[in-house]
Amino acid sequence: MAQSLDRLKERPSQTAGPYVHIGLTPNFCGIGGVYASDLGSAMLNGETKGDRIDLRIRVLDGTGTPLKDALIEIWQADANGLYNSPAEMRGAADPNFQGWGRQPTDMETGVCLFRTIKPGRVPFRDGRLMAPHFTLWIVARGINVGLHTRLYLSDEEKANAEDPILGRIEHRLRVPTLIAERQGDTYVFDVHLQGEKETVFFDS
Repeated sequence: MAQSLDRLKERPSQTAGPYVHIGLTPNFCGIGGVYASDLGSAMLNGETKGDRIDLRIRVLDGTGTPLKDALIEIWQADANGLYNSPAEMRGAADPNFQGWGRQPTDMETGVCLFRTIKPGRVPFRDGRLMAPHFTLWIVARGINVGLHTRLYLSDEEKANAEDPILGRIEHRLRVPTLIAERQGDTYVFDVHLQGEKETVFFDS
């Protein structure tokens, strides 16, 4: 006999509120003594291989207003296209590169900055090489489920044209919303949550 589930009611959903920052970036919130530095705040050291870049990300709502309390995590391959993960079977990733970072957006400007390296190309399931990219996970007040998207680089036109993920996006007119523009050694990227320029989001 099937078990009755009428006593297992789903609770109302609620947004992340300020607790994301308190729990994940306590130093940013002025809460000392939990970690020497917030986890994910530093992705590299002096021995990290690859071209160093800055990644400046801003999250915008449907009116174009910056979200000032967002938190962003990025994952990426090292300069040789290898992930710092136990699941990486193609070789050993750079031990001096974290491969993962976490930053809160500034409470005044809505901008966060990652100091990292340009990622190498990673093979797709069928062996085709994907373009250098970052995977982003975004949470903020008003977002019930973390948003997942990708970020590609404007100076990788040939690799972007060959990328199997970019080629499969149904609404190809929105592909430019996944491209970070290079300004010197900094790549600048705006995440649009709504509106005509809405960023392409992937299933989590």
